Amino acid sequence: MKHVPVLLAPSLELLLGNPALGAGGVVVDATFGGGGHTLGLLENSPERVRIVALDRDPEAVSRARGLKEDFPSRFRLLAGNYAELPQLLRAEGIERIDGLLLDIGLSSYQLEDGERGFSFQSDGPLDMRMDPAVGRPAAEIVNQADARTLARIFRDFGEEPYARAIAREIVTRRETAPLLSTRDLAGLVEAMVPPHKRTRRHPATRIFQALRIVVNGELEALEKVLAAGLEILNPGARMVVISYHSLEDRLVKRFFRQAARGCTCPPKIPVCTCDRQAAVRILTGRGRRPDEAEVADNPRSRSAVLRAVEVL
Repeated sequence: MKHVPVLLAPSLELLLGNPALGAGGVVVDATFGGGGHTLGLLENSPERVRIVALDRDPEAVSRARGLKEDFPSRFRLLAGNYAELPQLLRAEGIERIDGLLLDIGLSSYQLEDGERGFSFQSDGPLDMRMDPAVGRPAAEIVNQADARTLARIFRDFGEEPYARAIAREIVTRRETAPLLSTRDLAGLVEAMVPPHKRTRRHPATRIFQALRIVVNGELEALEKVLAAGLEILNPGARMVVISYHSLEDRLVKRFFRQAARGCTCPPKIPVCTCDRQAAVRILTGRGRRPDEAEVADNPRSRSAVLRAVEVL
């Protein structure tokens, strides 16, 4: 299985563009996944720079052993949720960092392992937990939540136009037999979306996205790590975020814009009284997307958007 890191070149360019790293420092890849970005950072950063990676998926933690052998003095992987980034780093004696990467997407390993339940491309248990030992599997939500709750999940976290109809059908269908596999759910959703309304994306894409977000508390975790990142990044350090759907991207864009704002006094006030200072400088404008060559090589990168800021 090949894992291809998304937007690797611009990520490295931005993260390692901090001049202070020439004297050493710590760069954090808070979403180790398949390890592609971490390896790129290790191979392209100065020898005095340490790379710390995080992941809550036990399988990702296991995959990191090879990098630890290759870079014993420069690489460390911490098992945990990036929502707890400051606590995890403090336990390692790290209070401040000089770069932070968040690649919010799933790794190829997670998508292609049917037993994890993330993908409708292969049949497997309807799980979707990043850490299989934490939280409720998706099957519990699908088979226990009422129609109103399911519709809200599908609408709010998947932006699914047929949210209510799909939710009602789930409740009806599970009275006969529970929906326990990815194929069960994907087949139901596919039957509910009229053929003339379908796009090149599988009809179940939004439903699986919504359930995965809720199962793993992804938006809450993202909000926490963005705020924590600004607190622990040194001046001149960069934060790079790669997101894959509009909910994540809007959250990141709003957060960065708010952090980049200076004075918020009304225009009619001639002298600033709020004393608000911009915390960051936005480096990516409207965001960067993969070029045609990258999309051709890695179709899963198609929806990726990279945004970055520099701490002032």
